[in-house]
Amino acid sequence: MDLEIFNNSMPWIDYFRHRISTPEWLIEYRTTSNIDLTYIIAGQAVYTVNRQKIYASEGDLLCIPRGSERSAVSNDPAKFECFATNFNLVAQSGENVPVPLPLHSHVGIHNDLISHYRKLSEDFLARSPGYIMRSRARLMLVLQRFMEMLVYEIDTHRFDPRVKQAIRFVTEHYAEHLKISEVAAAVSLNPVYFGTLFRRETRMTFRDYLNTIRINQAEDMLRAGKWNVTEVAAHCGFSDVFYFSRLFKKYKGIPPSSVQG
Repeated sequence: MDLEIFNNSMPWIDYFRHRISTPEWLIEYRTTSNIDLTYIIAGQAVYTVNRQKIYASEGDLLCIPRGSERSAVSNDPAKFECFATNFNLVAQSGENVPVPLPLHSHVGIHNDLISHYRKLSEDFLARSPGYIMRSRARLMLVLQRFMEMLVYEIDTHRFDPRVKQAIRFVTEHYAEHLKISEVAAAVSLNPVYFGTLFRRETRMTFRDYLNTIRINQAEDMLRAGKWNVTEVAAHCGFSDVFYFSRLFKKYKGIPPSSVQG
């Protein structure tokens, strides 16, 4: 799937429920008309999706595509708890877009996700002014976290605090002539250890990360059409415009001079 389509789509929530220990809980057999995203935080249940049995338990995520045949039952429904969201993801063109998540996966229990879900529940039940926009925003945050863990295979929420601090430092000081030793000192770490820690957490070297931030900022400035290539290079921390141009083409596939304002 083209992730750009996913990233530029909007969720339309049809149904949301925080299911809490209901003795009679079950899902009767039917064909889903939307995506069923269910995050289980307690207990166990057996789902049947297109005749495939799925044994789901605490910390599991189910992402059942629209148009699927689905039913579910728990052998102890009084202990079963989950957050269930039925929605359609709609592209700017108006077409329905699938969510690129596995049918069944284990993501574990994450307090930040539960917090998002509880706030989504509050918004969806209260339905105060602006709740639709807030509900969509919270669901997008939830989807982004699941995408990080299951598709991008990186969990920024669990980054070492010193790496998070370094990322904030770079975001604020990328236009300066930064050295890894300066950023390491800002987070009270030895430069060698900091470099190893940064790469382990982000899967990028510090230099690659810094260049990514600079080049992305440069692209935005060039598209604005207010500055020439030399001015953009200087603003983004490059003293050598020729090096900047080579690096820009390496990261973006085109020279900076071809970016249209």
